[in-house]
This record gives sequence, structure tokens and C-alpha cells, in this order.
Amino acid sequence: MSPLPIGPEVDATPRPLPARVKIPGRTVTLEPLHPRHAPDLWRAAQGADESWTYLGVGPFASAEAMARHVAAFASTHDPMVWAVRPVATGMVSGWIALMDIQPAHAAIELGHIWFAPAMQRTRAATEAMFLLLRLAADDLGYRRLVWKCNALNEPSRRAAERLGFTPEGRHRAHLVVKGRLRDTDWYSIVDAEWPRCRDAILAWLDPANFAPDGTALRALATIRAELQPA
Repeated sequence: MSPLPIGPEVDATPRPLPARVKIPGRTVTLEPLHPRHAPDLWRAAQGADESWTYLGVGPFASAEAMARHVAAFASTHDPMVWAVRPVATGMVSGWIALMDIQPAHAAIELGHIWFAPAMQRTRAATEAMFLLLRLAADDLGYRRLVWKCNALNEPSRRAAERLGFTPEGRHRAHLVVKGRLRDTDWYSIVDAEWPRCRDAILAWLDPANFAPDGTALRALATIRAELQPA
């Protein structure tokens, strides 16, 4: 009689927790979120009410309301939140987090992403996400990288797939957010897939991939496809 199938053995050592430290990049710096970031974030949020549509917070009615949220958000360890400061402007223009941190299972989520409209779809935005993915996978050894979003949030779904996340399915009637029912789409990158995703993002971020006007010469999906094993 054949034994029942079971999963492969893995290194079950719990992974380290991320540290609250600054993470420098070429086009962006991630700084542990702090109340001092609130004024920049308030300025970045002006005229950007639509950017909060699929988030559980915002838009904020006043600078004081934004400051209260930032102070509370900065005090948490899960999610662990960073302020995003593009080098080009020097102004904090969003935040990003590692969350649902599961050291024993080597699983971690990239989430709570809010970028001001001026930062969306920029090289700095891609690098900000990459810096935390690389921290989680390469520096801390997490085996499973997770992305979740409102199923109606098409820009977020496109961003996940652009970075190389694989769709895993939809949790129906998963959450109530701002009084509305939310279906949630799940995505992941697992350890066997990460090296190709990492190398593709690094190649896309390379200054040689950009024209003088800042336009990318090759799409990230194209680069990743070229790295696909034969």
C-alpha cells in the first residue's frame, strides 16, 4: 500500500522579523514611518482622493487627521511601515508595508501600499516595492511573498502581475471595507520563482534601460519572459 502523499521537507527555521531601518535605493529611499513624515504625506495627498478608493483608510479630512493616522501606523510592528521618499523630489510621497508576517511559515505580505498620483507608475514606485521584496526574500529568507488586493482594483492586479506574482484565486465576500463588501484576489511569488522575478526587476531598473526622457526601453514582462528557462 502506497503511503499518503505529503509535501517536501523544507528548512523550518523561523525567519527573522524585519527591522525598522532605512533602506536606500537608487531612485528612492524607504524610511521607517514616523510622525515627522505626516506633513509631506498630507501635501502629497492633496487632490488625490481617488487614490484612497480601495484602501481601508483615507482620504483624510485634515492635516490633523492624517497626522493621527500616521502616528498610529508608525507604532505598529505588523504591519511594518516605511515612508517612501523619491530621490528626484526629496519629498515623502507614500508609504508601503510588510505585513501578515509569519516567521514560522516563512510567509510575508507586501501591502498597505499608498503612492501619491505623481509617484504612481514611476521607476521610484517599482524600486520601492522591489526593495521590500528583496529584503523579505533575499535578506530574511522568506519563502512565500504575498500580494492581496480588492478584486475590483485593476491597477493593483496589474501591478502584482507585472512584478511577477502568480494569481492564486479569489476569496469571495472576504472583507467589509468602508461599509462595502470586498472580494479579495490573492497572488504569490514562491522561492523557486523569486530569482527570475528579482533579476527581471533589477534589469528593468538598470539605468541603461531608460531613455534620456525617463521612458523604459523594455517592459518588465518582456525582460522576465526572456529569463524564462528553455
